[in-house]
Amino acid sequence: MVCKETMRSKIIETAKKRFVHYGYAKTTMAEIAADLNMSPGNLYRYFPGKIDIAEALADETLEAAFEKLREVASREGLTSREKLRSFLQLELTWTYHQLDNDPRIFEIAQFIKKERPHHVNRQLAGERKILSALLAEGVRSGEFQIADVEFSAEMIQSATMKFRYPQLWSVLPLDKLTRELDGVFSLIVDGLTPRAAQAPAAAKSADPLTSLPQMVSVTY
Repeated sequence: MVCKETMRSKIIETAKKRFVHYGYAKTTMAEIAADLNMSPGNLYRYFPGKIDIAEALADETLEAAFEKLREVASREGLTSREKLRSFLQLELTWTYHQLDNDPRIFEIAQFIKKERPHHVNRQLAGERKILSALLAEGVRSGEFQIADVEFSAEMIQSATMKFRYPQLWSVLPLDKLTRELDGVFSLIVDGLTPRAAQAPAAAKSADPLTSLPQMVSVTY
C-alpha cells in the first residue's frame, strides 16, 4: 500500500503536468483524479481542493529556491558583499527563468496570491531570514555597518522587488536586468559599508562587480 506522503507527492507531480499543459484554471480535480486512476472522492482525501495542490507545488518550488539561497549565503571563501551580490543575482536568475521557461507558472502564482496571500508572506519571510543572517555576518566581520539587520533585510527586499519575477514589471532581457541590479546593488552596499572601507573597494576596480566569482549555476 502506498504511504500518504508518497501519494501526495505523486498527486502534486501529476497535477503539475496538467497545470503546465492545460493551465491551472482549465484543470479540474476530476481530471487530476482520472490521470491518477483514482476517484475524485479519493483525491479529496489527500487535498481539500485544487488550490491546496497548487500551494503544495509552490511550497516545493519555494523550498528548492531557499536551499540554493542558503548555499550562497553560507559559501566559504566569499566576502559578505560577494554573498549579497550572488544572493540577489540568484533570485533574479531563478525567477526570470521560471517565467521564461513556462509562462503558466504566472497563472498559478496569481491564483495562490489571491486565495492564499499568506504563502507570499511566507516566501518573503523565508528570504528575509536568510538575508538577515547574511547581513549579520557582514556586521560581525566589519564589512557592513547596520543597526538593525532585520529592518535592513526588509528594505533590501523592497528595493530589489523588481528583480523577482521581473517579466511582471518590465520587458527587459536578462542582461539588461542584471545591469540594473548591479546599479541598485552598488547603491545598497554603499549605504551599508563603513566609509573607511568604501575607498579601497572603489579603487579595486572601476566596476566593483567585475571581480566577483562566477554566479552559481541554476538547473531548471
